[in-house]
Amino acid sequence: MRLPLVLFILAPLLEIASLILVGQAIGVLWTLALVVFSAALGLFLLKQQGAGILQRLQEETRRGVDPGRELVHAALLVVAAFLLIVPGFVGDVIGLLLFVPQLRDLFWQILKPRIIVRSHFTKNGDHGRNGGFEAETVVDLDKDEFTREPRKDSPWNGPRIGRD
Repeated sequence: MRLPLVLFILAPLLEIASLILVGQAIGVLWTLALVVFSAALGLFLLKQQGAGILQRLQEETRRGVDPGRELVHAALLVVAAFLLIVPGFVGDVIGLLLFVPQLRDLFWQILKPRIIVRSHFTKNGDHGRNGGFEAETVVDLDKDEFTREPRKDSPWNGPRIGRD
């Protein structure tokens, strides 16, 4: 059996078991309160830390630095918030751990050799005419080499919908 399929079956069972155990220990109302609180906490942390990640991602992109680390951090923050929003305590613990920057850096060190980030940014941060992208192919036409006259047999020459 494949690992994702096993996780897909076991994860809900673990979450249900954790809800039952916590409910027996502290009561149903407190368990429901914790579930609602963890969902609200997940939304709050995603909003607060997500904005910072996006700002750092924009800054690294503007400087021409490899944005791979910030992309992995952003993806892990989304996963962490999702785990906090979904009811259950096992996912909440994993979600809270993913909000720790050092743990996200550990994931980045593990994933870094397997991820290739291709970019067309200049190394010196000079954005120039093309907004920081290096031009691979430029086609420069004179006015006599380009016309906007439609072909007579084009299907786009027919009557316009909505026009008289």
